[in-house]
Amino acid sequence: MNNPDVENRRTVDAGRLWAGGVAAAIVAVLVTVVGILTARGIVHVPILAPKGEGTWGGANTLTYTLSAAAVALAATGLLHLLLVTTPRALVFFGWIMVLVTAIGVVMPLSLATGLDARLTTAILNLVIGLSIVFTLSGVARSAAPRESDV
Repeated sequence: MNNPDVENRRTVDAGRLWAGGVAAAIVAVLVTVVGILTARGIVHVPILAPKGEGTWGGANTLTYTLSAAAVALAATGLLHLLLVTTPRALVFFGWIMVLVTAIGVVMPLSLATGLDARLTTAILNLVIGLSIVFTLSGVARSAAPRESDV
């Protein structure tokens, strides 16, 4: 008779998981930079800094990119915790991250600034969030396969 606990058990390769988390953080940083350069340099939307700051902006660009990396690393920590403690960890991870991403999308829409800047920031946050969710979901499948998958 099959034991569902054994079939769904995961052993986590923490080194592989966290290496993937660092890679996901790098992807999130690069997505942020591309989004900011596109918004400011091509579309000319004053996202995250006044237009007078130029295409690269000021400290806000650095803060935004470092925040994206921090979110990716925090998501890796959450994923690790869920993988070792929770049944159907990827389902819970997906829901949590989709809701966190939704918060990141809705927040800029409530700001008192131009509609173009609010929409562009919301779209950028959506793309950053999705990049983190998709990269880390793939990392989890590699770093913590089910024993029945092995």
